[in-house]
Amino acid sequence: MRFDLLGVLFGFAFFYPIVMSLFWMAGGLYYYVRRERKHPGVGEPPAMNAYPMVSILVPSHNEGPCVDDTIASLVAQRYPSFEIIAINDGSTDDTGERLDRLAGIHENLRVIHLDRNLGKANALRIGTLASRSEYLVCIDGDALLHPTATHWMVHHLTSGPRVGAVTGNPRIRNRSTLLGKMQVGEFSSIIGMIKRAQRAYGRIFTVSGVVSAFRKTALHRVGYWSEDMQTEDIDVSWRLQMDHWDIRYEPNALAYILMPETFRGLWRQRLRWASGAVEVITRHAKGLNNWRRRRMWGVVLEYLLSVVWAYVMLLSIVLWLLSYFFDIPPGLQTGGLIPRWHGVVLGVTCLLQFAISLFIDRRYEKGIGWTYFWIIWYPLAYWVLNLLTTIVAVPRILFARPRGAATWTSPDRGYR
Repeated sequence: MRFDLLGVLFGFAFFYPIVMSLFWMAGGLYYYVRRERKHPGVGEPPAMNAYPMVSILVPSHNEGPCVDDTIASLVAQRYPSFEIIAINDGSTDDTGERLDRLAGIHENLRVIHLDRNLGKANALRIGTLASRSEYLVCIDGDALLHPTATHWMVHHLTSGPRVGAVTGNPRIRNRSTLLGKMQVGEFSSIIGMIKRAQRAYGRIFTVSGVVSAFRKTALHRVGYWSEDMQTEDIDVSWRLQMDHWDIRYEPNALAYILMPETFRGLWRQRLRWASGAVEVITRHAKGLNNWRRRRMWGVVLEYLLSVVWAYVMLLSIVLWLLSYFFDIPPGLQTGGLIPRWHGVVLGVTCLLQFAISLFIDRRYEKGIGWTYFWIIWYPLAYWVLNLLTTIVAVPRILFARPRGAATWTSPDRGYR
């Protein structure tokens, strides 16, 4: 019986990536046909009956080299009425001086200075309380917002009273290394496809922390962003949806972002993401035992299966290594980790997913087809990375001591 169970687990390790890839492709194509195909790429957003004022929040910590370009992209928004609120969260570089200088140039820019580093969640809360609008657009201090992005996101917020948030479409700016080039394909073929599929099937796991929009009333109902969570964007997404607010995905709301281009920076970023996901699951597990919140069950199941897959793969690796030193029973033998016929099936499935995603995403970025060559390295680089970060994150969070507020740490923004 034990050996049969292991056979099922090893079969799961093989079939899980294929089934999820097919799931994402089907959902992504459905979303594209129903919601994207009628729009001619990043063109003019649909007209609105009214154009309410919007508050654009920019939490910043040590963003001196980037903040001028970020504010310039916000000032250039093609939207009739908006204010920009930059929150300088205890920066130790010249971020504060640069923001004050920009505030003297742009009348619709206000700057809030916090005397110490209290974290992004606190900075967003302060900016929200200081804002004058019901509709908020939140963007990181090192990102560049497309001129029509605000319009696209506010269009969703005003389309229905239960729309609580909108997540945008991050695009990678720095592409000077292999890691950077692979992430270009990852954000289109993996992250973008997953968000489309999740939106088509029910709930979204998380808004994008770098570019998103919120209804202030919805945030007030759920208590704003949690200051003690490593990933405040995942947590607020779950609390909004558990309070029955709808979250939309808008691929036309583009934001151009900087991502890590070193293994160390990438590891730290992905470990934080994985740890944040475990935190959210453990914190909100009891609240999910409610029929009215059944639309969240699919997202939970998808995540839990990914955790099981990571540990099954760990078991396979351990058994493979032990086979070199001990004679283990046939039922415990994995047959090696070098892909055979099943590796070909996985590879073809991945390439098909990449092709479909590039077909969809070509409307948002010219010349994206060149990433198809670099993304063939994705399974080796990122599946292994996500596997390892999940394995480390689960015990790290489950057995961690209670901690205080999550403060800023300067990320690796790659080579520019």
